[in-house]
Amino acid sequence: MKRLEGKRAIVTGGAAGIGKAIVQQFVGEGAKVIIADIDFTTAELLAKELQPNAKPFKLNVTSSDNFKSLVEFCENEFNGLDIFVNNAGIGLAGKLEDTNEEDWQRIIDVNLKGTFLGMKYGIPLLKKSGGGAVINISSIAALVGLVDRAVYSAAKGGIMAMTRAAAIDYVNDNIRINCIAPGTVDTPWIERITNTYADPAAAKKGMMERQPHGRLVSPDEIAAMAVYLASDESKSTIGAVMVVDGGMTAR
Repeated sequence: MKRLEGKRAIVTGGAAGIGKAIVQQFVGEGAKVIIADIDFTTAELLAKELQPNAKPFKLNVTSSDNFKSLVEFCENEFNGLDIFVNNAGIGLAGKLEDTNEEDWQRIIDVNLKGTFLGMKYGIPLLKKSGGGAVINISSIAALVGLVDRAVYSAAKGGIMAMTRAAAIDYVNDNIRINCIAPGTVDTPWIERITNTYADPAAAKKGMMERQPHGRLVSPDEIAAMAVYLASDESKSTIGAVMVVDGGMTAR
């Protein structure tokens, strides 16, 4: 039997990068998944590849109304919910003094508020469905100091703290809430960063050389951890921070 056979899931930011890998592995393990993403066109293309076990949904994670509609859509399509993955997020590099308030607010809104809204509106349907799993995507930026990542770290640190507190609040509702803290993951976002350098290939090579295991973490490795946290294997994993970083924080 597949590890997620018969389970129903929502993955925010599910059209690309880590989210896409999670969607693909969830479907591969027997789940039905709603791919919730602001990029509906890409979400729709991925859903077509995975049909009939994936449905696209256009989601702005800063909108309460969007989340209400998402949960209603999930209940109508799947008659319940077992897994909610809050993956959608954006990055920002720069010193605090160079960050304007608009950029600060956007990082907080998309990363932290988006995760809050996902839990606020997803948990009632999980409760109605008899319980399940919430998986929030944080970052090692919440655990160690990273250069030019103060604002991003604040948002991801908030996700980590909120995960732990919420896990205690809902453990008696048969809901497991955990988070994953990825290191440097080989995603389109990393490509966008390296492409800002004069020599993108050298910039990426430098990133890889800074990893203790000599390479970037793959999205599939993050997705594999998400499958574990979504499965019945993790029944006693509650309020945990699962670090997948190739040894970065072990130094």
